[in-house]
Amino acid sequence: MKPLFGFALAGLVLFGSGCSSTITKPEQYSGFLGDYSKLEETMSASGKPVMRWTAPGFDPQRYGSLMVEKPVFYPAQAPSDQLSQETMDKIATYMRLALQREMVGKMRLVGEPEADTLILRPSISAVAVSNEDLKVYEVIPIALLAAAATTAAGTRDQEVAIYAEVEALDGTTGEPVARTVRKGQGLSLENRKTPLILDDVKPVLDEWAKDARDFRP
Repeated sequence: MKPLFGFALAGLVLFGSGCSSTITKPEQYSGFLGDYSKLEETMSASGKPVMRWTAPGFDPQRYGSLMVEKPVFYPAQAPSDQLSQETMDKIATYMRLALQREMVGKMRLVGEPEADTLILRPSISAVAVSNEDLKVYEVIPIALLAAAATTAAGTRDQEVAIYAEVEALDGTTGEPVARTVRKGQGLSLENRKTPLILDDVKPVLDEWAKDARDFRP
């Protein structure tokens, strides 16, 4: 094996090709759902892989009304220069509004549970910002050094990932009927000094809300 090719191949093995997993790993579960033992990998209505559990016989059409609780950050995430408390509040508010918006016309929205209410308990496990994965063309020696330099200088593009865990409860019994764990990729930030704003994760929240609307057990 030629040295240059060997170096490039090692770079590919170490850094990957720039594709991030869209499945939340067990070590990334927040504890919000309590029980993760029955989660199974499946596909969302939009064709994205998710971890999900539904109770035997669960039928969303049995419920005529929906109550969406205010999403919480669980565990609590401390604000930073890149992710302010104001932005976190906006993300949580928009997540709830998006879920309510997509359900209009399908279910009656209520503020308190009734006999036919399905309760959604959404949580945001984390909004994580990290260095963008190295691309294939960056694993040759000269480009790899340049990529390392931009990373150290804080000028490298930053990937945004948002994690969510959602539980659906029967409004009469209070028992869980569905649980979902999701991860989504937001818009990339220019560098580690670029503040994250709501618009950077809006597309993910919109997609999740539409998947909730089109959910089929």
